[in-house]
Amino acid sequence: MDTAVQTERGDTIAAIATPPGAGGIGIVRLSGPRAKEVLARMFLPLSAQVENFHPWLLHRGRVLDWNGEALDDALAVFMPGPRTFTGEDVAEIHSHGGPFLVQAVLESALRHGARQAERGEFSRRAFVNGRMDLSQAEAVAELIAAPSREALRYGLNRLEGVLGRRTAELREELEMLRAQMCLAVDFPDEEVEGMEPAALCEVLDRVMLAVRRLLAGSRRAQIVQQGAVVVLAGAVNAGKSSLLNALLGRERALVTDIPGTTRDFLEETCNLDGLPVRLTDTAGLRQAEETVEQLGVTRSREKVSQADLVVLVLDGGLLGEEGAAAEVCPDPAAREVLDSVGDTPLLVVWNKCDICMPKVFPPRWIGARTCCAVSALSDTYVEELATMLRSVLLGGGSDTAPEDGLAPNARQSMALEKALKELEGLRADVVAGQPYDCCAVRLDMAAAHLGEVTGLSSPAEVLNSIFAQFCIGK
Repeated sequence: MDTAVQTERGDTIAAIATPPGAGGIGIVRLSGPRAKEVLARMFLPLSAQVENFHPWLLHRGRVLDWNGEALDDALAVFMPGPRTFTGEDVAEIHSHGGPFLVQAVLESALRHGARQAERGEFSRRAFVNGRMDLSQAEAVAELIAAPSREALRYGLNRLEGVLGRRTAELREELEMLRAQMCLAVDFPDEEVEGMEPAALCEVLDRVMLAVRRLLAGSRRAQIVQQGAVVVLAGAVNAGKSSLLNALLGRERALVTDIPGTTRDFLEETCNLDGLPVRLTDTAGLRQAEETVEQLGVTRSREKVSQADLVVLVLDGGLLGEEGAAAEVCPDPAAREVLDSVGDTPLLVVWNKCDICMPKVFPPRWIGARTCCAVSALSDTYVEELATMLRSVLLGGGSDTAPEDGLAPNARQSMALEKALKELEGLRADVVAGQPYDCCAVRLDMAAAHLGEVTGLSSPAEVLNSIFAQFCIGK
């Protein structure tokens, strides 16, 4: 049965809100108009003075099964709506966390009139009752599954409505444009001031830039949720393995002076101030004659193509002052990396700066690319490199860099991409001199797609798909 239909009937749902398995505490949560009634039937306060549950206060007592027999010495709380998570009356029983015991408490609630909640039904009721928008509801599940502190921060920002408010502001700007277009269409011969095409395009450019910045945050959301792949690439003996060891803080990769020591890629995970990263050390790029090394070089090129960030490691001791002052990169391996990264973010590292720190730095041929100097062997500037890696991965430093704290998920990004496409088409129509009544169709579509981010225009099947991915207790 569809959850929206069940909610309209006003039934009371119940579920275990704590993770499966044994624990110190297990929580059974109820939500709906009969939450207090069900709680009163299955919970007997120890204090005779408690005739009715005082809202928002924990009461100690005995939780009872269907036959009235005591199950546990527990705590219970009643929270009246609408100032609750779901917007309805909510009750919770906090018992000891044995799996059989918590299941028995849930069974008692079900036998006393509650219904087993479906996946995400608590969050869906919060959405239906206006306690949160769809982006906030999704943030609940993302917070639960957050693999890092950075993912927690972005999830919490969405839960607090930062993304929803930003998209609502953009919708308001489009509504303002809609009103101006209506004036121009409805009163063409009147002395009513309408928006000129140049002014309209200026507003559209501003909205499109904001949408692009939101979309830039989607890559950041993927990185903080799934972790980033950082590939160390460059010539043989440039110090890639030493740099991997320095970033990890331990000797993980074998390091020697013999060219071609690293024959295959080596991956290790680390944490850059709350950001999960998978570092990949690759074989040095060169024309290899030995079959095994050739395979290693081939895999190195594959890893570079799959990276979220490529770190080009230069042998500063070998390049020296002349290599830094050259107009064209004198390192064939570095040239190959520079030519192959495409749109993948790139960070150039001048290694062995303790041997040679050139007067011309960054090297001229690096151009506007991000560059830093380190000495992996002596651990010089490695902490600064780690900070720079994190900054580049999170996408700072450009006009279309994501706004801090705004990182839409995949569904939200799809809606934003559709909105951006309509806005780009709208701008082209305005420049081409299309009538405003025709242009308004694209404007309405763009506003509708922005509304999908917060659930204003999301069909029931989309909502069902989203909330079906939640856990039972949320």
